[in-house]
Amino acid sequence: MVIESGAGHKPEHKVTFCRICEPLCGMIATVEDGRLTALRPDRDHPLSAGFACQKGIAFAEVVNDPDRITTPLRRRADAKRPGNRTDVLDGFEPVGWDEALDDIAHRLSGIHRRHGSGAVAWYMGNPAAFSYSHLFAAMAFAKGIGGDSHFFSSSTQDTSSRLLANQFLYGAPFPVPIPDVMRTDLLVMIGANPVVSHGSFLTAPRLKDRMHDIVKRGGRVVVVDPRRSETAAQFEWLGIVPDTDAYFLLSLLQVMFDENLVAPRAATQADGLDWLRRQSAPFTPESTRAHTGVEPETLRALARDLAGTARAAVYGRLGTCVGRHGTLTTYLIDAVNIVAGNLDVPGGSVFSTLGMPGQRWGSMAMGASLRRSYRTRRTRVGGFKSVIGAEPAALMAKEITTPGRRQVKAMFIGAGNPVLSVPNGPELAEALDAAELTVGLDLYVNETTAHCDYVLPVTTMYERDDFAVTFQMFQATPFRQATEAMVAPRGQARTEWDIVVDLIGRMSVRTPVFAMLRCAQKLAGRRGRRLNPRPLIDGMIRMADGGDRFGLRRDGLTFRKLAEEHPHGVIVAPHVRTGVLGEVVVYPKGRVRLEHADIATEITALTRRRNPDGFGLRMIGMREPRSENSWMHNAPLLMRGQRIQRAFLHADDATARGVRDGDVVRVRSPFGQIDIAVSLTTDLVRGTVAIPHGWGHNGSGGWRIANRAGGANVNELMSSDPRDVEALAGMSWLTGVPVEVETCHLHCESVGVAAGGSSG
Repeated sequence: MVIESGAGHKPEHKVTFCRICEPLCGMIATVEDGRLTALRPDRDHPLSAGFACQKGIAFAEVVNDPDRITTPLRRRADAKRPGNRTDVLDGFEPVGWDEALDDIAHRLSGIHRRHGSGAVAWYMGNPAAFSYSHLFAAMAFAKGIGGDSHFFSSSTQDTSSRLLANQFLYGAPFPVPIPDVMRTDLLVMIGANPVVSHGSFLTAPRLKDRMHDIVKRGGRVVVVDPRRSETAAQFEWLGIVPDTDAYFLLSLLQVMFDENLVAPRAATQADGLDWLRRQSAPFTPESTRAHTGVEPETLRALARDLAGTARAAVYGRLGTCVGRHGTLTTYLIDAVNIVAGNLDVPGGSVFSTLGMPGQRWGSMAMGASLRRSYRTRRTRVGGFKSVIGAEPAALMAKEITTPGRRQVKAMFIGAGNPVLSVPNGPELAEALDAAELTVGLDLYVNETTAHCDYVLPVTTMYERDDFAVTFQMFQATPFRQATEAMVAPRGQARTEWDIVVDLIGRMSVRTPVFAMLRCAQKLAGRRGRRLNPRPLIDGMIRMADGGDRFGLRRDGLTFRKLAEEHPHGVIVAPHVRTGVLGEVVVYPKGRVRLEHADIATEITALTRRRNPDGFGLRMIGMREPRSENSWMHNAPLLMRGQRIQRAFLHADDATARGVRDGDVVRVRSPFGQIDIAVSLTTDLVRGTVAIPHGWGHNGSGGWRIANRAGGANVNELMSSDPRDVEALAGMSWLTGVPVEVETCHLHCESVGVAAGGSSG
């Protein structure tokens, strides 16, 4: 919808929404002569109501970035693989779409013919979750090319442990329980920093305000974290030793069982309470204090409050998912909510369902299939079980370099920079150079796509239509919004869907999915159209709560109605429905299943874990308000003020090591080392080092501002050894990593700008 337009060069102001992170804040795009010139918050958005973060406002700089690639690039035959060159783009040459796709299709078809589908892999990065075009493209390609293909995604650096815990407890990876922040009186947040992240697995615009509303109505927000984060600083901070959340949660359960605080509702919802009682019995607050640093009386009081508050919820996010026992920790969060009587009740931990007829049957079919593949399928390297069809991204390099059946020969990377986001990035960079065919689909030549044979330009979120299908079931307030493209794609950029369909049409690979897509594309072409997944999205909107049910509800929603008649979006219900376990749990009688042998095994493994000698500190990650993983360090507005990456160290730990504020230090782990400037603070549990991720731009990418910022790739401290990958969900181990910090003198590498520069 255009809210202001005119003849000549008068700007148009178009209603849309942001798709950088999960709140999906409403935006107004200013368009002049077909060019996006500015973005501002939408005051009329029913939920975000005039709020947008600085990343969202700065995104016009990404759309118009002169470093953005807008034509297909091919590695020159005489070009060496990237090192620390001044201009990595010297190694590429522009090429037409037909020539690029013809060559990729020819080479890929040959690899498939010689080695089968097991030689082909796709990596899907985080931004793909915010584009239905990309999601459908990745699934169509990775699953359609054959059952032996490899599929990797950022989920194993982020979400797989949460989804596997759902599969254990509810029988399927979706739905995902979320805290009912609009109605709760006690919110316990573990490993989450929504003041900066704006929420994850929780779509709630203005989440900080909603949390302050809890306090205003007499409730509490308790933030359990090793760092007094931006969120913890505004509410109650309960400091905890990194990667000990499982001990903390087991202790909460022990107190609830021991003090007869188990809610009667728990027995009506779940099977396996007695089993859970036995599993948690050894973990008294006195015994877990040595691990967590949490005082026994503090823990007991919190357990009593969770059980005694009528509307309470425990919520955990990234910090709980990426430790040594991420699946166990996530499972235990839900177990605490169940035992305290806070699952599927107003103000508790709830399920935001779409309300589609037959949704449970679809979940049952998906759940049965995924549980079967979890039992039967194993990865080639490490023998990991299959979780939501994805393999551990930490093992991508080894899947490329390890000989044998299903060795990856062709690698596609969509909207990702895994050289900076998976453990041991240098290993992956070297492996990509050894593959027969590597193709990147991205906005930039980054540290990963710099190693590709082809880099194909894709659209930004404002150059395509969209509906945030991934996040419909994480909404604290059920809401629908759709948008058309604001501007035409820059240069020759295309959507991932169009790229994949064109590529499949040129390949000689014959599979049922590929044959169906080719046939559908031909039929669409005869009508003068291109094949598009939008009708599937439209069907979902029509059948979900608020939809028109294909004409049965006269005032119901469709994609077109949302985009044209309700551009600011529509609230379809004031609150998330409760009492829906019978709809969402796919086990018989809709009962949650607590008892699982794999969970018992992880509890045993937890108690046997030992920290290595010589590493007296534990490293955690942290988000920054002006960063989004690795991909927004080239926006001038976000990088102003000589911004550099810094590690944060407790002042007492620094004194013991002779480290001063502003020093460049060396951080060592058993797996690697980095050099980085350090800032001293007391807003950390002693023994903790916090380092922002997504940095380490070393000149091997084509983005100039990011390269000047430099920084250290924190994931060089992480291990890609299968023994160090989380056992159940294949998650990368990214928090609680043992490290040591030492002063640097002449042996340290230069880091970014001068160590005394602004930390941003």
